[in-house]
Amino acid sequence: MPLDFSNKTAVVTGGANGIGQACAQALAGGGAGVWILDLPRERPAEAASRFGAQGLEADVTDPDSLRRAFEVTGAPDILLANAGTVYFEDLHSTTREQWERTIAVNLGGVFHTLQVASELMKPRRRGSIVITASTNSFDGEAGLLAYNASKAGLLGILRTAANELGPYQIRVNAVCPGLIRTRLTVEMFANPELTRDYFRHIPLGRGGEPEEVANAAAFLASDLAGFITGAALFVDGGQMAAKFGSWNESMGVFEKDHWRLK
Repeated sequence: MPLDFSNKTAVVTGGANGIGQACAQALAGGGAGVWILDLPRERPAEAASRFGAQGLEADVTDPDSLRRAFEVTGAPDILLANAGTVYFEDLHSTTREQWERTIAVNLGGVFHTLQVASELMKPRRRGSIVITASTNSFDGEAGLLAYNASKAGLLGILRTAANELGPYQIRVNAVCPGLIRTRLTVEMFANPELTRDYFRHIPLGRGGEPEEVANAAAFLASDLAGFITGAALFVDGGQMAAKFGSWNESMGVFEKDHWRLK
């Protein structure tokens, strides 16, 4: 069943590239009027123009910047709180600046975005919010301490916001992507030595594409998910279900960027 977002306004933070851009395109493809909010260096207006959307410069760590943006977009019917950042550092290598920036964008940014947008949405007594969390909201992948902490915190925002906004008929859900092919991970995807071992632990034997996350987010945003709120949906090829991995050389072959059965 195709998803219909006709006559709905959607706002996507961090929507100028990667998962955010794929989400914005999916919503626009369903007929929504889409606004991308992103930092000036990401050229949100230019990115949005490629698929008939509109873009505004905004910083999710600055509530005043968000308020100015939402004055332009108006109250959204759909909000995708997607903006995020990551530093690949372990416990002892993470600097104070990296820690504070990660928490400010990934956790504080979602807090500010939901706080500003939901005040506009509440009087309308309807709406859907989708947060981009992560499989790292649940596990402790080494070398990503600040990122893991920020994404784990999003689950607290998810459940509390679902509780508080439910009486206003505003649903709040999250997608939890695994390893997805974006500009941050493109080098890893291009390295068969890394991906062969990483993808052993993913039952589907591969990484994901931004569009696959976008499809899940669009479903949660749609009326088809009308009785779903407070949910965290894994989009990870089964990674979080596979404690000891699924693939080995006795039963499979690794080709380029994925495992397949012999």
